[in-house]
Amino acid sequence: MKRAVSISLGSPKRDKKVIVHLKGADGKAVEISVERIGTGGDALAARHLFAELDGKVDALSVGGIDLYVHLDGRDYPIRAALKMVQDVHITPLVDGRMLKYALEGRLVELAQPLIGEWPRFQRAFVPFGTDRIGLISAVSAIADQVWIGDLMFMFGVPYPIRGLTQFKKLARLLLPAVGFLPVSVLFPPGAKDEALHPKFETIWRKSDLIAGDMHYIRKYSPQDLGGKVVITNTTTEENVEMLRQRGVSKVLTTTPRYDGRSFGVNMMEAVLTAYAGKERPLTMAELNGLIDELQMRPHLETLN
Repeated sequence: MKRAVSISLGSPKRDKKVIVHLKGADGKAVEISVERIGTGGDALAARHLFAELDGKVDALSVGGIDLYVHLDGRDYPIRAALKMVQDVHITPLVDGRMLKYALEGRLVELAQPLIGEWPRFQRAFVPFGTDRIGLISAVSAIADQVWIGDLMFMFGVPYPIRGLTQFKKLARLLLPAVGFLPVSVLFPPGAKDEALHPKFETIWRKSDLIAGDMHYIRKYSPQDLGGKVVITNTTTEENVEMLRQRGVSKVLTTTPRYDGRSFGVNMMEAVLTAYAGKERPLTMAELNGLIDELQMRPHLETLN
C-alpha cells in the first residue's frame, strides 16, 4: 500500500484517514492510504512532522498554506511556508497549487455532466483569491461580476477587488512582498480560533455565487445564505450541514468525496503523486492526464 500524507496548519479536528483505490487505464487498482494531520497553526510542529515523515511515505503535501503562489506561469515563494519544509529531502513534496490550477481552471468543463447547462450568476464572491487564480477564471465565465476579498480579509479594506484583470494587476505588485509575511497573516482563519466572526455581510448578501476556501465561508459569512450556490473544497460532513442550515441551495466541491469528506487539493495532489510513483512532483500536463485517466470529477450536492 502506498501512503500520502498532508501536514496542515489547520485544526486537528478536521483530521481524517481513509484508504482509496485508484484504477487507471490499465485496469489495475492502486491502494493508497490518504491521511491529513493538522497542527492547529503550529508551524514548528508541522516542520517536525515533515522531517519525521521524510523518506517514510510516498508523497507529502503542505496544507493550510502554499509554498508558492502560481500566477501566469510564475511561482512567487512564500518564505514562511518554505521554512516549514526545509528538512524534506527524499519524499516528493507538493502543496496543491498545480492541481488547484488544473482542477479549478477546468471546473466549468468537469462539472458540466453534474450541472447540465450552467446558470448565469449575477455576482460571484471569492473571499480569498491569491491562491485561486484558476477558480477566479472559472467563475468569471459564469458570472457577470466577480468580487474578490483578499484586501478585505487580510488588511480590513472594506471594498472587494473587482474582476480578474484588476486582481492580477494588484497581485503582481503585492506578491513579492506577501512572500515575506508571517504564517499568522497568511494562514486561513480558523485553526486556533474556531469562533464565527461574520464580516462584510453586504458583500455576501449581494452575491448569488460564493466560491473559495471553506475556512473563510464558515468563519466570515452571515448565517443567512439562502438560495446561494457554493463552490469550495475540503468539506467535512459538519461543513455541509452548516451550509444546509444557512440555506445554501447547492454545494459543488472541486475534489471527489471519500467517506463523507472532500480533501483539499494539496492532499489530492499528494495522492496523485503517490499513484504515479515517479518519485517527484508531477507536471501540469501529467496532472491533467491523471484527472482524465482516473475520471477525477467534482461532487455536487443539493442542500435546499
